[in-house]
Amino acid sequence: MSKNISDGAAARAMLQDVARQRGKSLAELSRLIGRNPAYLQQYVMRGSPRQLNAADVRTIADYLGVAASALGPLAPAGTSAAPRGYWREVPRIALEASAGPGAVGLEEIAYDTIRFSHRWLREMGLEGAALSAIRVEGESMEPVLRSGDEIVVDRNKRTGEGIFVVRIGDALHVKTVLAAVPGRITLISENHAYPPLELARDEVEIIGRVVWKGGRV
Repeated sequence: MSKNISDGAAARAMLQDVARQRGKSLAELSRLIGRNPAYLQQYVMRGSPRQLNAADVRTIADYLGVAASALGPLAPAGTSAAPRGYWREVPRIALEASAGPGAVGLEEIAYDTIRFSHRWLREMGLEGAALSAIRVEGESMEPVLRSGDEIVVDRNKRTGEGIFVVRIGDALHVKTVLAAVPGRITLISENHAYPPLELARDEVEIIGRVVWKGGRV
């Protein structure tokens, strides 16, 4: 019994130390594994849960760029913290990214998850990505994205060109981002009925790049 308690305390300390060395907060890592922001804080400070799910440990380790063993022993199969194994749960966020006039998102609360296999994520180059899923509203990105589609956003990818979720003021948009003159950014709608929008770079917050979409046929 005392050995298990000692192992648990060591694992919690290891996670806290590695996260601090990498400049990552426990809240950020909690969201990475589809948990509420206080989940890992409670684990580190209170020992609740007593042991992390092995799949979650691997996801965190990949994200931090360390071996899973650097975060402590993995939960053995058959325990209450046995790995979910094949799946990673990506949080669905209670926001809508507008492909139209702009959806106002004031809170970022996970209300559900979407499961992706670790194998698929590796094949897509997304194993260590900071992923969130949100819903698209509006028609300005048709036919690439349709109203009601679910998109997965990698919050680690905030540079370059491609389809991104951006925040302008309090409104979220999903747009194709193109390079503009220095200090400015151009947002393009795939639906040509909507004109391009060019803004000062400091007026736009890049939330993350869209790396997957799904929706009804």
